[in-house]
Amino acid sequence: MVHKRLKKVFILLIFILGSLLSGMFYRHQIKMYPKEDWLMRQVYRKDILNSTCLMNNLSYSQSKLPHDVARQIFVEHNHKFIYCEVPKVGCTNWKKIILLLTMNLSREINEVHDDLIHKTSLIKRLSSYSSDYQEKLLTSYTKVMFTRDPLERLISAYRDKLLHSEPYYSITVANEIKAMFRKNKNSTERVTFQEFVNFILTQNQEKLDIHWRPMFLLCDPCDIHYDIMGKFETVVQDSERVLRNIGAPEDMHYPNFKKYSSEKRTSDDITLAYLRKLSSEQIQKIKEMYKMDFALFNYPYDLQMNLNETDTVWRKRP
Repeated sequence: MVHKRLKKVFILLIFILGSLLSGMFYRHQIKMYPKEDWLMRQVYRKDILNSTCLMNNLSYSQSKLPHDVARQIFVEHNHKFIYCEVPKVGCTNWKKIILLLTMNLSREINEVHDDLIHKTSLIKRLSSYSSDYQEKLLTSYTKVMFTRDPLERLISAYRDKLLHSEPYYSITVANEIKAMFRKNKNSTERVTFQEFVNFILTQNQEKLDIHWRPMFLLCDPCDIHYDIMGKFETVVQDSERVLRNIGAPEDMHYPNFKKYSSEKRTSDDITLAYLRKLSSEQIQKIKEMYKMDFALFNYPYDLQMNLNETDTVWRKRP
């Protein structure tokens, strides 16, 4: 028994050491070759992810995939493609791609309406299959997950859901927030970002709405070993690799399309403008809520900002 435990500890130490060395090699490669190889970037992302999963005991090895996770995963059989949906990380465009691949259609992706993609039953969720078949698909299909900087994703969700006229969020959720934080519950003013953040901080992260639930809870990357870990920040390169790897038509590409085309995409500058509205205590609490997303997907946790000045530092990583 003691020998077995020592063996496990030894294997874990070797794995962590290997991850650290590969990380050092990766950083060395970046200095030498600014346009590092895409495959090396994938190796680095997976090494960070796997070592963080191990160090935080996030691998549960459950015999059955949780239903909430299976619901987030879409299956496209023609190209043996599995995609985990993370809202506010370009998921609508990916679902449009899945629909076109499923139907063997050659239409432009931008021609598929958003309303259709969110209501259609033509694209299948993993949760619609039996547990045994789910396991078979997960071991034989190309599995893909995309992530985004946690704070940028949160702000994008606020702008999309609370500042626009989508009834459930702009009325139902907004009224719930107003009831919690305003004396005048009938106020018609929009929910502020500060109120939105305080609302999120009152809830269990596992019960949060999927648009702002931590990404690792949506897709369970510590138990589902995704073949490709894409990032919103490198979506052009990553999506092109995904489409070519699964054998999608050569003329199919991930579209540069935004739902509200007249509105600027949530960028570094917009993210910082919203974060300046929060207190340092709020920022620390929200960072703590998303700390596993920062760690698993290698986003900068050490945000340096002066709330009263313009010389803010926001360090992005690929």
